[in-house]
Amino acid sequence: HFGVQRLYSVLSFTPPILSLLYSLLLAHTSSLRIWTHIRALSHTIMLSLSSRVIASASAAASAFGRRAFHTLPATVLEVKEMARHFANSELMPIAAKTDREHLFPAAAVQQLGELGLMGVAVSEEDGGSGMDSLTYAVAMEEISRGCAATGVIMSVNNSLYCDPVKKNASAEQKEAWLRPFASGEKLGCFALTEPGNGSDAAAASTTAKRDGDNYILNGAKAWITNGYEADAAVVFATTDKEKKHKGISAFLIPKPVEGLTLGKKEDKLGIRGSSTCTLNFQDCVVPKENLLGKEGDGFKIAMQTLDGGRIGIAAQALGIGQAALEVAGKYANERQAFGTPIGKLQAIQFKLADMEVKLESARLLTYKAASLKDAGLPYSKEAAMAKLAASEAATFVSHQAIQVCGGMGYVSDMPVERHYRDARITEIYEGTSEIQRLVIGNAVLKQFK
Repeated sequence: HFGVQRLYSVLSFTPPILSLLYSLLLAHTSSLRIWTHIRALSHTIMLSLSSRVIASASAAASAFGRRAFHTLPATVLEVKEMARHFANSELMPIAAKTDREHLFPAAAVQQLGELGLMGVAVSEEDGGSGMDSLTYAVAMEEISRGCAATGVIMSVNNSLYCDPVKKNASAEQKEAWLRPFASGEKLGCFALTEPGNGSDAAAASTTAKRDGDNYILNGAKAWITNGYEADAAVVFATTDKEKKHKGISAFLIPKPVEGLTLGKKEDKLGIRGSSTCTLNFQDCVVPKENLLGKEGDGFKIAMQTLDGGRIGIAAQALGIGQAALEVAGKYANERQAFGTPIGKLQAIQFKLADMEVKLESARLLTYKAASLKDAGLPYSKEAAMAKLAASEAATFVSHQAIQVCGGMGYVSDMPVERHYRDARITEIYEGTSEIQRLVIGNAVLKQFK
């Protein structure tokens, strides 16, 4: 699916003769393999066009004040433009209603799967799009710019469900527990937090006791995004209390399943289109084949997953902040006061300048963290820095956007009040700002030992 969409993106920049070549390619190649062939062709027939592709995509992006995009590969820019078009045409028109009525955007989520955005960094062999973390982050920002609730649904499926399954599942498990989720056919969730432990993930009280060929799970998992709609969950439970955090294991659990009940849908400040609930396990029987990795691997899997997840949340926060900045910038150009557009007033220009600097700085940190992950290099500190900077930037920018818009920013006629509410959660989930500072501080201290 992703290959087809990206093919269309390329065709929009190519002359008729190259379009004909791609049409022939499309007629003789399965959709999942199209992009592989396109990339091979780029060394010959697309070389002369690559600068035009980059320039055209960069021009569209820079219209919204994005100066860093010229450094991104052409393939990433194409995905960005595809995601931006989808956000503009499909998400922005429904975002207010999604928020107001707490509606799960089922149609939009299905379309994300068709576009290949529910398993961006999963290999084509496992049902995904075969791209990388940088591409995922760029797409994630654009989707969240259109609708933050849709963005977090996409983020959880990509970062918190598909990523740990991709890295730790057996080949047999991947067929059942990864392929349909990476393709968007099914939706996943991630169950680590508990009512009593919050940021202290090592204090898991949910237990999984071995009983022959099964494990029996008892306990509760709180604040589970996608909890109602998900078809499966990566669940963490203690299999050996004596080993503390090294006694935590991860399990793949289908939904619905006997012994699992769902708590109420939480009435949240923001991201209201995504469901959040508690998963309650009471003598829930899980086959030993559903163990993800080995017994005792759970805490390590959770921490590695959260590192990657923080890149996704950083990108979500960037999208929210960018959306707020765009509204504020447009309003500043149009709103008249004292006989001039308010954008010409120094007080407003200073606000817009601070907003742009914070977003662009956080964006570059996010790109760096994603690039380090793609290179197979340590990135925990950089992911924490990106998440911290982007989430606090989103809160700051959306707050300032309301100030720029004045009274109009405070009412739901304009989207910046929604952006403000949506931004707040990015400083809390997948590690609070305080946790990010601990991660960063510890990493800095290690540098000087």
